[in-house]
Amino acid sequence: MRKLLLFTILSIFSYSSYSQSYTVVGFYNLENLFDTIDDPIKNDDDFTPDGKNANTEKVFRKKLKNIADVIALMGVEKNSDGPALLGVAEIENQYVLEELAKQKKIAARKYKIVHFESPDKRGIDCALMYQPKYFRVLAAKSLLVSLARLGDTYPTRDVLWVKGRLRGEIVHVFVNHWPSRRGGEAATREKRKEAARVCKKMIDSLKQDDPNVKTIVMGDLNDDPINASVTEVLQATGKIKKLTPEKMYNPWMKYFRQGIGTIAWQDAWGLFDQIILSSNWVDKKTEGLKYHSAEVFNRGFLFQKDGKYKGYPKRSFSWGKWNDGYSDHFPTMIYLK
Repeated sequence: MRKLLLFTILSIFSYSSYSQSYTVVGFYNLENLFDTIDDPIKNDDDFTPDGKNANTEKVFRKKLKNIADVIALMGVEKNSDGPALLGVAEIENQYVLEELAKQKKIAARKYKIVHFESPDKRGIDCALMYQPKYFRVLAAKSLLVSLARLGDTYPTRDVLWVKGRLRGEIVHVFVNHWPSRRGGEAATREKRKEAARVCKKMIDSLKQDDPNVKTIVMGDLNDDPINASVTEVLQATGKIKKLTPEKMYNPWMKYFRQGIGTIAWQDAWGLFDQIILSSNWVDKKTEGLKYHSAEVFNRGFLFQKDGKYKGYPKRSFSWGKWNDGYSDHFPTMIYLK
């Protein structure tokens, strides 16, 4: 009996140690997480109680609960604390994330938030949620994405840059939501390349100061891993053998080629939600945290079960009605060890 008890205790301890040995980094487009208040500066009328989507306080609170249900499950197989870092897009302001962090299923993680108001006319921003247990912010800045050079004066989302210590190691995180494909992929291609250049310029500057700097570019890129914004501007490749110090590693290339995606459109999958790493994350000679694996978090409950969009991600709102869903995007995660 004593031997059985000892074995049980050691097994629990071993599992706990194993589950804490991974660091989870995630990204999630929260699909229009708006509060119910009409902001006169933003184009948020559709998400007020009297607006197109009838975003009442009850709906807002249910949306928060649903999103928290997802975050609570992300990555827990490899770390019971879930994502140490979680980049998010399509949030209206810091308040909605503060309310999200208070949700029962994730409140114990004590998520903190890095957020800046973006010039986007829809009022949607990017932000970084982080657990102080794993990450300490050292600096942060909102990087302007100007499309004026392309003759487009309509403002888009800034890139969020955050420098911090992840488990004691300095890393630089870029949270993105690049210009959409409205008007066609080809017609809007240069806009996404311009957003990618904002990241690349900052990364190159960081490398001048420290050639061994570790960077993470994450976000809803509105492009797939094979598109020019990713392959040409960020110089990201899915083949480790082709990596050089100047290139980035994109673990999502193989998923995309297998038909696995994060967003569905016209019965085809796109993999817009990516987390891309500087090459030293996969270099065996690099000390400290290293890339281990990646995952599209596409559990069964996140799929629409019926109707015209059966098999798509179960979104929050559909045709102006509350769909009691989550998001039109699946989250993505990488595991570091």
